[in-house]
Amino acid sequence: MGNKENKMFCFQCQETAGCSGCTVSGVCGKKPDVAAMQDLLVYVTKGLSAVTTELRFDGKEIEAYVNEMIIVNLFTTITNANFDKDSIIERIKNTLATKEELIRKVENREVLPEAALWKGTEADFEAKASRVGILSTENEDIRSLRELITYGLKGLAAYAKHAAALAHTDVEIDAFLQRALAATLDDSLSADQLTALTLETGSYGVKVMELLDKANTETYGNPEITKVNIGVGKNPGILVSGHDLRDLEMLLEQTQGTGVDVYTHSEMLPAHYYPAFKKYSNFIGNYGNAWWKQKEEFERFHGPILMTTNCIVPPKDSYKDRMYTTGAASYPGCTHIPGAIGEEKDFSAIIEQAKKCPAPEEIEHGEIVGGFAHAQVLALADKIVEAVKSGAIRKFVVMAGCDGRAKSRNYYTDFAKGLPKDTVILTAGCAKYKYNKLDLGDIGGIPRVLDAGQCNDSYSLAVIALKLKEVFELNDINELPIVYNIAWYEQKAVIVLLALLSLGVKNIHLGPTLPAFLSPNVAKILVDNFGISGIGTVEEDLKNLIG
Repeated sequence: MGNKENKMFCFQCQETAGCSGCTVSGVCGKKPDVAAMQDLLVYVTKGLSAVTTELRFDGKEIEAYVNEMIIVNLFTTITNANFDKDSIIERIKNTLATKEELIRKVENREVLPEAALWKGTEADFEAKASRVGILSTENEDIRSLRELITYGLKGLAAYAKHAAALAHTDVEIDAFLQRALAATLDDSLSADQLTALTLETGSYGVKVMELLDKANTETYGNPEITKVNIGVGKNPGILVSGHDLRDLEMLLEQTQGTGVDVYTHSEMLPAHYYPAFKKYSNFIGNYGNAWWKQKEEFERFHGPILMTTNCIVPPKDSYKDRMYTTGAASYPGCTHIPGAIGEEKDFSAIIEQAKKCPAPEEIEHGEIVGGFAHAQVLALADKIVEAVKSGAIRKFVVMAGCDGRAKSRNYYTDFAKGLPKDTVILTAGCAKYKYNKLDLGDIGGIPRVLDAGQCNDSYSLAVIALKLKEVFELNDINELPIVYNIAWYEQKAVIVLLALLSLGVKNIHLGPTLPAFLSPNVAKILVDNFGISGIGTVEEDLKNLIG
């Protein structure tokens, strides 16, 4: 790990200690021993990717289970997904075994990096992890670019996993993911070459979000304008958090006729917008707010909680025995529901526990409106174009991304409240919880907050922008009356950012702080080439962005 004083080193999320790095324990709750095993899992996954990339170079095909292993490994290391050291160690062992099997087929092993050749056993894991962490790359700029690419690939892997759960895969995306991961081990690559690879990662980010959008809409229909209940019913309930729609679908199927209701939490809210989920009469509404409020909200829900992905906040003992994980998510002491991609999962344990629990306690009531993904917005295109031409809508403000605990994030609520009445917010991700209950009104029937869905549905915002560019016959996406004030938290926001950059979007404001993993020189590249900037005061930014 370089610095012997550090018990760990992680700076992949926005809440990293002192905006420089977590060195004693993760702000997220990740302990140093877990952080070390995550570092090692990333390292061996890069080694496996170097092997698969070489095999493809030799014209050999890679089996689907290997591609799946790589995307789930990366998803496992995303902020707030997996805190369970044993499950991570199990993944390291399986990855090493798969790599040993494949390396036999490599014709020219001399070209492989050390990570591909390493054959350690569990006794070696701790020592090896201490040598392969983030700080093992000495040059600050090379380290910064390698981490930027790796975090983009973690986000890309998460989206690829959700698409794969709905039987949508793309060998070209898998091949790129593995080639790019392997490239972060290559000491011969210059900062310029890594910068080019960063942008290429963004363009594959667009491809993977397009793939996931297709998977979601072909499976569940196009999201449509929907009023979502935020109150509660009288039956016991199960609360589903995270991002995985397939897990939710299986749970809804299995709860039919059991007397148990199902609610969404945080990033699962957009499930209500899909036509396919509306047929379930026990699918009641959305409970609570963004991920970081879960300690008080999960306590008051009273029933079991299913975490399908990140974002887990280390649970309180008062509800730990009714918190379940599945997929890449895991937490020590919480029951994990098994099931690989494409397998049917058995949620009977959760359902049986729910039956014995009291109904959820109401924490708010009323409705919120969403469902403004690209198909729905394009259906309203004439109305929107007319509103822009008449001056009724002066600007669209993209306020997508993530929410988080920091008090500085109240900036986004104040910014939304301060926006003039002739502006419309386009949002996706859990950042919306800072302003989706403010009742900002509408412009000629068009709500002033248009929620496209989850963080991956930021793709919808790009599709809408490109369509408007075409309608207004503009040469450049940056000529549109759209400004970007985006909040970030974890690695899925990183791939969204890189995707927007690859589409040529400039002058994005990113907050509440710029990523700690951007070295001064790498930050300068982003500022000089793309006009990326941090946030200022609400007043300054309203003046700069809206005028």
